[in-house]
Amino acid sequence: MLAQAKLEDGQIVQIGAQKVRYVRRKAGEAAPGDLPIVILPGWGAHIEAVGPILAALEGASDVIALDLPGFGDSDPPEQAWDVDAYARFMIHFLDEMAVDRAHLVGHSHGGRVSIALAADEPDRVGRLLLIDSAGIPPKRGWRYRRRVAVAKLGRLVAKVGGGPGRRLQERMRARVASRDYLEASEAMRGTFRAVIASDLTERLPRIQASTLLVWGDQDDDTPLWMGQRMEERIPDAGLVVLEGAGHYSYADSPGQFRAVARQFLLEQPRQAAAKEGGAERPAGGGPEDAAAEGGSL
Repeated sequence: MLAQAKLEDGQIVQIGAQKVRYVRRKAGEAAPGDLPIVILPGWGAHIEAVGPILAALEGASDVIALDLPGFGDSDPPEQAWDVDAYARFMIHFLDEMAVDRAHLVGHSHGGRVSIALAADEPDRVGRLLLIDSAGIPPKRGWRYRRRVAVAKLGRLVAKVGGGPGRRLQERMRARVASRDYLEASEAMRGTFRAVIASDLTERLPRIQASTLLVWGDQDDDTPLWMGQRMEERIPDAGLVVLEGAGHYSYADSPGQFRAVARQFLLEQPRQAAAKEGGAERPAGGGPEDAAAEGGSL
């Protein structure tokens, strides 16, 4: 993705030990069925990276996006965090925003955090929109096993070799480590290892929220089979495949993404509230309807 100009309406809030940057945009009074919509960017990303999602939801009554701790202008964790630590942080963030219940929109790593939150704190989540989400481990072949072996050897070399050993370890990392890992600060590398190691497969059936999965069929980072696996395991889920789009499918296919996101997060809950007298319920249209509206399944 191309870098975008820094948003001018960013604010800072203190959440525990972290100063956290966020934007909050309100557009009039909430309609029956509306909930705040909270957007969680992917690993290494910041609010500006989800600008197309903010644009797609323009006019919604209450939309919040944030730099997760360690990224953008938000402070990093004081120690390595796993996905559950990020989920606990999100509970504190929602409390600080005075948001009891929200629709979550998570891209990649933000999707991973959203899955953990929806599975473990179902009362806090209305609907769940996962975009090219992480959370299922990739298939491991011989290349992965070679990278692990080299990484372990590198740690041993650094431990016993002093300064020269640490320099050799960095050269070995550069040959086998992922771009996300290499670009992370030393403090965030422990967090990267912890979140990458998480397998949320067994939590997927515990998600009670209606869930819409949006995936690019050319996504090489979290391939389409992961979205298909999530659709199989989440009880109330639908999948929209955006043809020709990659890992940032919301930016690669903005028009189609806008249509399905607004249908799922705005129109369906309002229609359900109108039918049921004001309380948003899944019966007023679910992810399958939004998926049928937006693309191939």
